[in-house]
Amino acid sequence: MENWRKSSYSGPGGGDACVEIADAPTHVSVRDSKTPTRATLTFPVSDFTLFLGALKSGHPKRL
Repeated sequence: MENWRKSSYSGPGGGDACVEIADAPTHVSVRDSKTPTRATLTFPVSDFTLFLGALKSGHPKRL
């Protein structure tokens, strides 16, 4: 079972309009908190790390 978590910025009442992530040694899964039983997106850790770096830089580019 994956340990899903979401941002502390999700808002009051648990914030149900967020993305949630669950990480494992080899991959990171992403899902919509409004529909947690539906499909998830899964990425290799290296790709997800690049994605987060682009977001944090303030200049995301097409990867």
